[in-house]
Amino acid sequence: MVATCRNAYLAATVTRSYATEATTQYAPNEVNAALARTAVLFKTYKPVSPGIRHLKRPLAPHLFKGRPLRLLTVAVRKKGGRNAHGRITVRSRGGGHRRRIRVVDFMRTEPGPHDVVRIEYDPNRSAHIALLKNRNPNVDGSKVWSYILATEGLRAGHVVESFRQGIPEGLVPGFVDSKNVRGRSLEQPEGAEVQPTSTMSLAQGILRSLTIKPGNVLPLRLIPTGTVIHNISLDPQGRAILVRSAGTFAQVVAHEDSGRYTQVRLQSGEVRKVLQECIATVGKVSNPLWKNRNLGKAGRNRWLGRRPHVRGMAMNRCDHPHGGGRGKSKGNKDPRSIWGWLTKGKRTRKPGPKGPKNSNKMVVRERPRGKEKRSN
Repeated sequence: MVATCRNAYLAATVTRSYATEATTQYAPNEVNAALARTAVLFKTYKPVSPGIRHLKRPLAPHLFKGRPLRLLTVAVRKKGGRNAHGRITVRSRGGGHRRRIRVVDFMRTEPGPHDVVRIEYDPNRSAHIALLKNRNPNVDGSKVWSYILATEGLRAGHVVESFRQGIPEGLVPGFVDSKNVRGRSLEQPEGAEVQPTSTMSLAQGILRSLTIKPGNVLPLRLIPTGTVIHNISLDPQGRAILVRSAGTFAQVVAHEDSGRYTQVRLQSGEVRKVLQECIATVGKVSNPLWKNRNLGKAGRNRWLGRRPHVRGMAMNRCDHPHGGGRGKSKGNKDPRSIWGWLTKGKRTRKPGPKGPKNSNKMVVRERPRGKEKRSN
């Protein structure tokens, strides 16, 4: 008993040494190293009020702090989620700060080099936008300036170019584009010299080094396998509609031997066919840390035009399928929306290649679900 008390006394009186800042500075563990890397990517604030205690915004010192170019903006009148008859079609919408819509060019039909003047914030989307100026002095006045989605790493002073109309003749000696803008093969004139395969391969390598740069637009047939892309169109003559949110990207998987389709892996893991004459922009979409932001208070959601979203269990039975009853219970029913549609797992898209006759045949491999998704 005496020995036990003596050991306890010695343990209590032994001085403990803790790691100082100088000690941990040179030997941080993996968690501290990860936190140190992410701490400089976000702007945090001294918690002088509850509204900014948890506020966290991605750092973007390269953004332009002035107003947008008035020529490329359109006034918008808020509808509050109502249609032309005044009925609510989209819930939890209303209010918010006044905005002007930035007219973003998703066609990129103007050829030639364009200078990036500045990178701007766009309140209508999660990604940043870039203001371009056309170098061609003979272009129409309305086509001198344009907005595009900013690619990750794009800064003021960079140069981007669109090759949607095809590769300019003479850009690379020895390279002959055998297809026109619509993807149809061009007839070679009689007596034209046929380039050797080695010359064409060298010309293609030089072409890729000149054109595969972040922000450039090319047809999918000219983009090599493995390239990261975004802003993909599904119509050779249409605008880009896929992969436009902040931080998203797709990847060119393969070019089919038929010369008609290119297989592209989307952000969800789905692999689908896209016509080779459709366009895509090289690189990732800007502002990848947007998903990790923290608004800090409900008022900032109201500034963005979002009203509170009420749970179905908190409503009455006449207002929602989950409403009514005693206590917090939805009555042992499958989760449904306010209109009675099944949710939380109900498939809303046509299945892929293994589906019935009316399934989406452009999908080569469906996106992973369940255990397959967790294993990846």
